[in-house]
Amino acid sequence: MCYSAQVWTSYRSYVREWGVDISIKEYLKLYRFREAAASKVYIPKGMDAAFVEPTTAEEREIKSLIDQYNFDQAKILEAELFKQTKRKADAERTLQTKTTKKAREDKRIAGDKIEGAKDKLADLHRTETKAGDGRIFPFWWAPVMVMEGGKLVVKPMRYHCRLDGWHAAMEKDYGTYNARRDSFGGTWKKQFGYQHGIMVVNRFYENVARHDMEGRPLRPGEKKENVRLEFNPNPAHDMLVACLWHRSRGFGEELDEFYSFAAITDEPPAEVAAAGHDRCIVPIKPQNVEAWLNPDPNNLAAMQAILDDRDRPYYEHRLAA
Repeated sequence: MCYSAQVWTSYRSYVREWGVDISIKEYLKLYRFREAAASKVYIPKGMDAAFVEPTTAEEREIKSLIDQYNFDQAKILEAELFKQTKRKADAERTLQTKTTKKAREDKRIAGDKIEGAKDKLADLHRTETKAGDGRIFPFWWAPVMVMEGGKLVVKPMRYHCRLDGWHAAMEKDYGTYNARRDSFGGTWKKQFGYQHGIMVVNRFYENVARHDMEGRPLRPGEKKENVRLEFNPNPAHDMLVACLWHRSRGFGEELDEFYSFAAITDEPPAEVAAAGHDRCIVPIKPQNVEAWLNPDPNNLAAMQAILDDRDRPYYEHRLAA
């Protein structure tokens, strides 16, 4: 499964490369919800960056919502920093007169939390872009390109597809951020041939067992150890990853509508299998984008043929940072 990916998070990249329209109302709804939500709504920093210089009323409102959200988050982090600074100082005063396990632990934990809060504050106030600003994980939001009324449109969608009849609590039991190709006739039968999308990805990340990565069985007494690998296409390029999406009900438990999606996965190429992983995302060729985004449910064989005739780079891998 593709548990994380580095993607195009700015809708402006899609506009520049594909001439798409932007579903600004969906963006505005998402940012309004993030500001009002009681639970965390995960939007990558690269997605926010597209609205740094707004040009329309909707974009100006989104920029205002982003600024307010960042202000609110800064206040939370500053309060945490104050709390942990006091905790550390109290522990240090105790240690000056008496060495206790609690004081040592308080000093250590507070120190770690202070550094973490400082890092998050610095990242919150950062204006320059970094590669990691475009990285998403399950339940994070990203732009997805679809066809609507004969035009290419980019919409913000959540990377974990909520299917019909699901609610927020039950969906966590399913890994529907990926859509297995061998499940098109079951789990994904209402999406395959109907609701197709494209996410642009330039690298992806996988969890694998260390012994599988090293191509050996577990040693006697050895415990299974998980490692995370970063896969990069060679030659380096942006991959047009095939996705399935659904118009889902409910942010959290609220009766609203939002878009969520899954990246299609298939059997891995030899180099990914040799690295210890049994699935791989499916990037399609640029000449097949229009056909993929205009699926004919009466000709699913044509859609399967597009997935067979995929972009096939060599995936180099390394331990993820």
